[in-house]
Amino acid sequence: MNLPNKLTVLRLILVPFILVVMLLPYTWYNNLIAAFIFGAASFTDMLDGKIARKRGLVTDFGKFLDPLADKFMVIAAIFGVVCRYRADNDIMFWVFMIMLMITVFRELAVASIRLITAKKSGVVVAADKLGKIKTVVQIACIELALLEPVVYDNILARIDPTYFFGGFYVLTLVTAALAILFTIWSGINYIVTYWKYMDPEK
Repeated sequence: MNLPNKLTVLRLILVPFILVVMLLPYTWYNNLIAAFIFGAASFTDMLDGKIARKRGLVTDFGKFLDPLADKFMVIAAIFGVVCRYRADNDIMFWVFMIMLMITVFRELAVASIRLITAKKSGVVVAADKLGKIKTVVQIACIELALLEPVVYDNILARIDPTYFFGGFYVLTLVTAALAILFTIWSGINYIVTYWKYMDPEK
């Protein structure tokens, strides 16, 4: 197994650690720990792709496992955020619940497309640009969902109590809306691009 694939496997290994920390009762330091582990896992996503392309280590195994690891990482983290907001913030809870449902539906659809395309044509469907943008925005959103409450609780609430608009964190909400948009857009793009392999008569 080459280095990029090892980094991808490491990302998969970090997923349960991310989820466990995020399911612990809220404290600012638990959020910081979760943000650090999630950030480290996300960094391996950027690193494995760069190393694979630079050293010519791109493999079909990596093309398949890399987006799969991203899915596990992001879905687990969004679920963790949903659990974090469940008890005390209805607005953010429902925003991330919608984000979770759309993300799961999109990823199942794309995974099905990958399986059908590979079976019918032997083509391994790698992540496209929209899919990569979607992942970056999701990662930014999750990091903000973990870090913005910490910044608010420890700094902004003491300086400017009006920062907390109507029960939601501004930067987190904006990036969540963008994440939902790119999740839907990239999913539709995959369906349109590979629809030719979806013919039920073949």
